[in-house]
Order: sequence, then structure tokens, then C-alpha cells
Amino acid sequence: MKSKPKADILQWVRKPAVIVVVVVIVAAGVLVRKILYYSADPIGEKDCPPLASAGDKATRITLPYDPSLTWEQKGGTINDSSCLDRTPVFGIVEVKSTSDVSRALAFARAHSLKISIAGVRHSQGGQAFAKNALVLDMRTFKTVSLDEKNKVLTAEGGATWHDIQKYLHPKFSVKAMQSTDIFTVGGSISVNAHGMDHQAGSVGDTLLSVTVMLPDGSVVRTTPGEDLFRHVVGGYGLFGIILSADVRVTDNVIYRSERQLIKTADFPTAWKDIEANKNIGLFYAHLSTAPGSLLDEGILYTYAKTDADPMLSPPLGEVSSVKLRRLTINLSKLGPIWMSLKWWMEKYVEPKIETCEISRTQALATGEGCLVARNEPMHDSVPYLKNNLKNDTDILHEYFIPRDRILSFVAGMKKIFTENGTNILNVSIRVVHKEDIALNYAPTDAFSVVLYINQTTDAAGNAKMKKVTGELIDLTHAEGGRFFLPYQLHYSPEQLRASYPAISQFFEAKKRYDPQELLTNTWYETYKGV
Repeated sequence: MKSKPKADILQWVRKPAVIVVVVVIVAAGVLVRKILYYSADPIGEKDCPPLASAGDKATRITLPYDPSLTWEQKGGTINDSSCLDRTPVFGIVEVKSTSDVSRALAFARAHSLKISIAGVRHSQGGQAFAKNALVLDMRTFKTVSLDEKNKVLTAEGGATWHDIQKYLHPKFSVKAMQSTDIFTVGGSISVNAHGMDHQAGSVGDTLLSVTVMLPDGSVVRTTPGEDLFRHVVGGYGLFGIILSADVRVTDNVIYRSERQLIKTADFPTAWKDIEANKNIGLFYAHLSTAPGSLLDEGILYTYAKTDADPMLSPPLGEVSSVKLRRLTINLSKLGPIWMSLKWWMEKYVEPKIETCEISRTQALATGEGCLVARNEPMHDSVPYLKNNLKNDTDILHEYFIPRDRILSFVAGMKKIFTENGTNILNVSIRVVHKEDIALNYAPTDAFSVVLYINQTTDAAGNAKMKKVTGELIDLTHAEGGRFFLPYQLHYSPEQLRASYPAISQFFEAKKRYDPQELLTNTWYETYKGV
């Protein structure tokens, strides 16, 4: 009799309905855990396994640390946003004033140390530090002021565009900056960044002057057309430490934001219409990353001026739905179904849930669409791109393609992605104009193709990324374009020379301005011999 309840239980659990319920409960539990994992906020700085060999270990330097400097870190290591470039350094100094920079330079010269300059360290090939260097953390050197009459912002090198936008809003706006606002003014100048305003050009084109401290400690103000200016802008911090810049700003305006789904083959025609419409103030495009339509279709994002009063704009807020955005991006790394879901949501769901900053009634504007202040689309610190995923990182690429070669480049890029099984998260197209700087990525008007690619953080993931990068660089060169230098150092000296024929003259100028090579970074130490 005692065994009967046990037998009854066995019969009960064998019923198909019960089995289904148990499976559903277990599956739901697993799903919830996965959702929480892929949407979780990051816990501190991600720590990836080192890819460097034993020969890359630090050289022990036994020197006294100048007590007049504020040392964030003595010894130890530093990394960048790729999480793949952990590098031993002498120390990191917090910069709050020009005198901090001067004392750090004097200390480095006296003890035969090298100096590297760091902001948010979003470059992904060690451009903000070097082995055994004294690193200047510029992020607390960030005072800004505004000459409203002449629309000129003066910003110290460590000020971020995020803070600058909040300072200018709602009356004024930045003319040129990256499409996200996390970067420092000094960092943006050092790579000559560009962004959503297809009419404004690069950050360099908006500068009236840059004040730098040279390696010998002297302070100079350089202006467009001067040799030093051409080397500081896009010079990766190798010619002087950017103390401040005078930057032209513009009026804040209210835009009507619109989206248009097109076939990629129609992009050149669509661009001509956008270019001709001077009422459109901001523009960029996203191409499909879904396997079924990979790079074959895209969404054009345009922002057209309205007559609405920008003073109606509420204070700039932070990006919303961070966990949902992070979840969508991270799930898209798991395979074709999730990649397709991400693109489907961008096409059909995002337009329905898009938050309009200003209602049409409030703004007294007409027409359909979402009304936003100019500052709003660029006021995004991308917190959803940070995560806790193990053995995982996301890498930026950027290629500058002559405008009449964009379709040929996209076709070649699709072939490379398909053959290599590239886990591509985002493909954007923006606009750049002909530049006149020493290390020039745009000798002609071009389209900027920005890629965001996922990889594992082990040697195999790095090798795969290096192969894809090399093939994309060769494709870019074949199409008459150039690749951007602030990212991983997966290119050969030959590829660098082919894309930047003036690289030797650039390095010669570096030694002319800095004969002791006091200012350095990993990029310079890697390629200075080419």
C-alpha cells in the first residue's frame, strides 16, 4: 500500500500535458536568464584575456613619482574600448590644468619617459597610450565658454561633446562631431572626426584655432592653413597636447525626422536628391545586416528644418530603453534569425515607438513626422553598446569611398562578409568632404562606410578579424578609397603606404616638431619605420 502513491506520481508525471508544462517552465526559466544576461548593465570595465606575447611584458622602471602630479595610477596597465589592447604603463596622470600638462612633460623629459594622451580611449589600436608611457588622462580638463555674438565655443581638450551639447542647448548646437557624443574635443580633433551633418564637413573644418603645448613645453596657437595645424588635426596626438580649441557652432533648429526604406542600388540617386535639398540638415543611412537582405536594402535617415522655435525644446535627456536596445544588439550576435529580427525591428518597430521631442501642436509646425531639436539625434552616449558578455567584443571599422564607387564597394564588401561569416552588427553610410590635412583620409569628396563587427576575444577571433580587415582594406584601395586609422592595427606597412602616400612626410614632420619623440602611442611605435 505504501508504494501506491509513488506509482500514482510516476503515472502523473508521464502524462504528455504535464511533460509539456514542465518543459515550458524550464524553457521559460532559461529564457529569462538569457534575457537578463544579454540585457544586463556592465559591471565595471570589461577584462579580456591578453593577446600579447610574453615578450610584450612591461619593462620595470624604478623612478620616483612626482608628488606635484595627481596620479590616478602608478604602474599597472591600460586598455581601450576594444578590450584587446591591455598595455603596461609607467602611470596615469589626471590633468586638470595647463600647469599639470607642463609639469608632466618636464617630468617625462627629465626621466626619459614617453608621453601618451588619452581621452575616452575609444580608438581601438592603442592610439591613446604606449608601452611604459606616462599617460595623460585629459577628461577632467574640460572647461568651456561661449562667445554668443560670434558663435564661437572655446573648449578645453578634455571636454566631451555630451557636456558641450548640454551647455549649448537649447539656443546653439555643435556643427560637426561624431554621431555619438562620448568623445572629447581633443580626441575628435586628433582623428579629425566627422558625423551626421553632411553639409558641415569634419571637426577640422569648424575650427578657428587650436592651442597646443609642444613637446618642449611651449604653448602655441595654430590656425587653419598653418603647417602645425595640418599636423595637429588628424595627427593622433603626436605633435602637441591639445589644450583648447575655438570651434564654430551653429543655431539649434527644430528638424522633422523622416525615414525612407530603399534598395541599396537606388542609394546614389537618393543621395543626389538629399544633397540638392539644402533644407535637410542631418543625414545618414543604415544598410541591412539581415542575412536575407544583407547590404541589399537600407534606411535613409533625414532631418529637415522647420520654422519651429528651438527654445521650446526641453532639456536634453539621456537615451531611453537602454536594456531593450542592448538586448536587441546582443541577441543579433547569436545567428541569422536574431540578425533578421534586429533589422525587422529597425524597419518596422522603431518608427512606431520613436519618441518625438516636441509635438507638432506644441511647435506649431505642419506635416507628418517627428520633431526634434538638432542636438537630440547626436545626444547619444551609447550605453547600450556596453555589456558583460564573456569572450566578446565589438570592433569599429571605417572606409572612405569615392562617391561614384559606393555601389561597387558595397558589392565587394558583401562578398567578403559572406565568405568569412562576418558577424556584422551595423553598417552606416555618412558623408565626408575633401580634406586638407597632412594625414588625409579624404583627398576627394567621399562616402564614409562605418562598420560595427562582433568578434570573440581569443586568438582565433582576432585572426579572423585581421583577415577580414585586410580584405576590406585591399577592396577600399582597389576602389580608390582610404581606410580610417583610429582602429585596430590589422594592416601591413604596405597597406598603410598604399592608402596614405604621404605617410613618410608625416613621420618626417613628427621628428621635426618632436625630435626626441617624446609624444607617442602604440600606433606610432608600430608604424613609424614605414
